[in-house]
Amino acid sequence: MSALLAGLTVLIIGDSHLSTPGYLITSLHDDLTAQGAEVYSFGACGVAAGEWMLKTPSPCGGAIREKTGHVKVLTGKAAVTTPLPKLVKTYKPNLIVVVNGDTMAAYNQPSMSKTWIWQQVSTLTKGIKASGASCVWVGPAWGSEGGKFGKTFARAEEMSKYLSEISAPCTYIDSLKMSKKGEWGTIDGQHFNNAGYRAWGAAIANAIVSPAVLPTIKK
Repeated sequence: MSALLAGLTVLIIGDSHLSTPGYLITSLHDDLTAQGAEVYSFGACGVAAGEWMLKTPSPCGGAIREKTGHVKVLTGKAAVTTPLPKLVKTYKPNLIVVVNGDTMAAYNQPSMSKTWIWQQVSTLTKGIKASGASCVWVGPAWGSEGGKFGKTFARAEEMSKYLSEISAPCTYIDSLKMSKKGEWGTIDGQHFNNAGYRAWGAAIANAIVSPAVLPTIKK
């Protein structure tokens, strides 16, 4: 594998898909590291996009991973977000990767709150724009229908389409194009098994180093 991200610092922030060892905080982090990047990952379960601009408690835990270190799991009062401005000042990322879609999709509700989603997304994208870093926004993957979160393919598709329309200046990465419906196994409809997270992490990393995205990353 050629080190297409050599010399670059990547900051990954996101929801529950980054808050447990074996999830994207393991697979995507490792895959981007293998591409030569220095990677810092921060996950906060149940936290919406805009809440990354402030110190926000995570209702269901979080995790941090720095460079090639182990995943540090955060629980209780320690499970809070580190605000994006502080992360940018500390790590000076060339690229910010946002993984946030499922948390805001309200799968168990009759409809999405588009106004609220727009407010959350625009709050974070304004912060990213101010940082001067490049950005990609990773949308939800298919998962499987049902489970305790009530995920449906139709809502995942609706959420992905809406995120693609409002996530600029981030380049949108459509996870729905990476697999067939239900192809990656889940443990609860929304969160994948280890094989699923390996597949998703590899697909995201490949998208980031693709000709469509790689040239947009500021060095």
